[in-house]
Amino acid sequence: MTPRPPLPLGARLEGDRATFCVWAPAVQSVELVLDHPRRESVAMRRDDDAYFTVSVTGVRPGQRYGYRLDGGDVLPDPATRDQPDGVHGLSAVYPTAFEWTRDDWTGLPLDQYVLYELHVGTFTAEGTLDAAARRLPALRDLGISVVELMPLAQFTGARNWGYDGVHPFAVQNTYGGPAALKRFVDACHNEGLGVCLDVVYNHLGPDGNHLARFGPYFTDRYRTPWGDALNFDGPDSDHVREYFIASALQWVDEFRIDALRLDAIHAIVDTSAYRFLRELADRVHARAEELGRQVMLIAESDLADPHVVRPSHQGGLGMDAQWLDDFHHAIHVLLTGERDGYYQDYGDIEQLARAYARGYVYAGEYSPYRRRRHGAPASDIAPERFVVFIQNHDQIGNRMLGDRLTVRLSPEQNELAAAALLLSPFTPLLFMGEEYGETAPFPYFVSHTDEALAEAVRRGRSEEFASFRWAGEPPDPQAPETFESARVNWSLRDGGEHARRLALYRELLRARHELQAMRPWSFDAVETSVDTRTRTLCVTCTMPHGASALYLHFGDTTTSMMVPAHGSWRVRLDTAAARRSSSTDVVLPGNTALELAPWSAVLLLREGAEA
Repeated sequence: MTPRPPLPLGARLEGDRATFCVWAPAVQSVELVLDHPRRESVAMRRDDDAYFTVSVTGVRPGQRYGYRLDGGDVLPDPATRDQPDGVHGLSAVYPTAFEWTRDDWTGLPLDQYVLYELHVGTFTAEGTLDAAARRLPALRDLGISVVELMPLAQFTGARNWGYDGVHPFAVQNTYGGPAALKRFVDACHNEGLGVCLDVVYNHLGPDGNHLARFGPYFTDRYRTPWGDALNFDGPDSDHVREYFIASALQWVDEFRIDALRLDAIHAIVDTSAYRFLRELADRVHARAEELGRQVMLIAESDLADPHVVRPSHQGGLGMDAQWLDDFHHAIHVLLTGERDGYYQDYGDIEQLARAYARGYVYAGEYSPYRRRRHGAPASDIAPERFVVFIQNHDQIGNRMLGDRLTVRLSPEQNELAAAALLLSPFTPLLFMGEEYGETAPFPYFVSHTDEALAEAVRRGRSEEFASFRWAGEPPDPQAPETFESARVNWSLRDGGEHARRLALYRELLRARHELQAMRPWSFDAVETSVDTRTRTLCVTCTMPHGASALYLHFGDTTTSMMVPAHGSWRVRLDTAAARRSSSTDVVLPGNTALELAPWSAVLLLREGAEA
């Protein structure tokens, strides 16, 4: 059993009495330093597991504090909830009490998830959680059910994607801090929306990171592409695991978050029999059950390994869902023709059919990009446990210019991609602004205080793009204008091609909702047929409640495919219908030809089958 701290980590305030707890095996003494406004020091008591604790009175909300290690510098609390002066400032005592206005919210089942990923700093002109909350009615009306926030853990400066956070318990001060996050979650629940928070437990950012001075949180036995690996399986790792699990439980308990998206779990190296991620899933799910809530864990992994979402009692990691990059890559190459970098593994319409029919495109086949076999079969995994997308922060931001599909594809191609996404049997994710064809890029940006570190980031970004052979130079990640270029322009929604795109997304999500009863429970209910010559795919889902057929045509000339043989089929949606002023109120007999416009999608429902 993992050793637990004698008190909750960090500062806990009850009335004017506060308790403080920190794990610091790397030092002999720790003093609590309080600003009163004059600084006062209080010696902390060490137990046998190197947890230092103290309880003091006369403490007020917002009071600054820190820890002096072995008589040296005063450092922020590793489990700080609030860093109002940034990563290099003192921590602030944060009162956990909050007046929630909706206490009956228990979360959503995974099959009702439609995720909307947003970056708080660029989602509105103000760049705050409170400003983002004012946009929630528009997301609800669109058909979104869960808002996914890119990481909020305190990072240096005001401009960052969030994956350089250094305080995994704290909420970024420039976004409004912890109180603003609670207001945002409360507002979401009042709109009937869930909240998914992106958390990073594979590394911490470098700027303002003092964890190593407290104890062996890191290991030199492994490396990640972004910084020192965390110690999840070495000496004293039980306490490190407890620290990060406590962070996850805080979001569930105190902030009422409905789902956690775990960043890049393939970069978490852990050779122990009881993996950290499995323990995390067990603890989070157990706590959710105690609370009477549904809390989902969604993993990002590029391993194409069904072990990630298999339950703990079957030896899996117990995640509820995982991101499916294969789906994105297969569609992206069909639309753009790009074949550089990891895209060299894709380009055939059969690969997209494979994704619809079994999840992973590579389920043990040889990968030219990796130069080895990749993946394993996942036919026993329910389709809803794969999160799919045509755009997200990575697939846009890790392009040299951070350019979106909107600016590279025709309107017809963008609409085809949207239908392929939102009418799939998987759990869909949209990236902010996608629904109306946002044109602003989403390049990588930071605001490090260390110029040498900023230069290293610039150099690293340039090297990262070498395999893609893109021309030119990437925008300077440190430059304020790079960050400003990423702000979405909500006024675009109101006119022209953007308004048309928004209307299509609404209609696609409405059709998806109508199809809910026909969503396949397993891949056994999904059949695909492909015409490689015309690059056309038909995906048929047959359930006890009815049947649907989705036709996707990735070609630039009109073509046709046969309607399924059994029954009569009604055209529910045709992405090209409005452009050619044709009606979708059409019923087709089985085994007849269906005409498909260039770069279009058509959804058929078997007559009498619509839920």
